[in-house]
Amino acid sequence: MNARTLLRGAAAVVFLAAGLALIQAVAADAGGRVERYGMVIGVKPDMIEYYKTLHAAAWPGVLAKIKECHIRNYSIYLREVAPGQFLLFSYFEYTGDDFAADMARMAADPETQRWWKETDPCQSPIPTRCAKEFWSRMDEVFHAD
Repeated sequence: MNARTLLRGAAAVVFLAAGLALIQAVAADAGGRVERYGMVIGVKPDMIEYYKTLHAAAWPGVLAKIKECHIRNYSIYLREVAPGQFLLFSYFEYTGDDFAADMARMAADPETQRWWKETDPCQSPIPTRCAKEFWSRMDEVFHAD
């Protein structure tokens, strides 16, 4: 077998593996719905650097629990909205079928509870939040794929 044949074979294997990964990703979403969440909360100016440090090295167990609870594509953004006033905006997609149960399972996780003991003191809920909210859910007014 010559080098050209080996390269073609290797390229075919890589192509097939990439195709299989794509098919698996599509199949995982097929039949399932995706609910998008945008949420907002204040962040204390003196805690911003600590909050960033925590998230730069998010704990593997917390990340695993997020995934296990059907959350994907999770991002948190920071913005100064007035001098000395900062907000965090989070976006994620929920692919499960019982958000309340998944969030209760996440809240019961000991490592997630330890994580929240670190992050919660950095945050300050907005005054217009709903009852029992920490992060305040936002209404989606537009989406385009």
